[in-house]
Amino acid sequence: MKTIMKRIDQWIPYLALIFIGICFLLPLLWLLFASLDLTATQAFKVPGHISLENFKAVALDARNRQSFFNSAVISISQTCIVLVCSILAAYPLSRYELKHGQKITMAMLFLTSIPITAVMVPVYQLFIGMRLVDSTLGAIIFLSSSALPYGIWMMKNFLDNVPIELEEAAWTDGASAVTSIVKVIIPLMIPGIFTVAMFTFIGSWGNFFVPFILLQSNDKLPAAVNIYRFFGQRGAVVYGQLAAYSVLYMMPVFILYGLSQKYMSQGFSMSGAAKG
Repeated sequence: MKTIMKRIDQWIPYLALIFIGICFLLPLLWLLFASLDLTATQAFKVPGHISLENFKAVALDARNRQSFFNSAVISISQTCIVLVCSILAAYPLSRYELKHGQKITMAMLFLTSIPITAVMVPVYQLFIGMRLVDSTLGAIIFLSSSALPYGIWMMKNFLDNVPIELEEAAWTDGASAVTSIVKVIIPLMIPGIFTVAMFTFIGSWGNFFVPFILLQSNDKLPAAVNIYRFFGQRGAVVYGQLAAYSVLYMMPVFILYGLSQKYMSQGFSMSGAAKG
């Protein structure tokens, strides 16, 4: 009896995880099945006839193509800005004994907990005064600035793991600080850079609220906002096309995650380099 109860106790966590996994898997399966079904409804069902017409209809819509292009421009631009600024800001916080370095780090950590919705009203008023409302550049600037505290904090933690002896060796050979960052620090921080890039890109790609508030022209809206209009402003909902749009919308995230896994799984192999 005790053996049976022990086995039941061991299986309970696995059963709970399986149940949670099914709860997350069912909506994804609905998206996949509905995207291949011309007669898809809200009900979950396996399509009787598989068709790619929903994807074709979504891809041929010029507004959808423009929204995906807008999302790519905003997300890639924000990721590049955050990566460059995070490395440059994290370097002195990690390498130098700043008087208020710890306070700055804790302040950045605190800023990561502030929801964007709490600051959108003053930001919107500021952008009106600066004439940046309905500007893609303005949306990129705000998204980049809001992602910088988290990016700097993460980048500093990765930079702390890079042995300073490697930089000192480069300085001895006559390298400047910029050269040591480019040729010594960055190659060793590839896992950290991909981690920050992945989180930044995913956060920007899936951001609905900021573009919805700051961008007003239909030709400037990203895919995250267009899917809302796709659902609510076209009369009767075509669930098959909506599911196909959602599947295409998720693909860049899956691709980026797959590419990042290759580099993030490498970890930091710098202990041997420090000894050398």
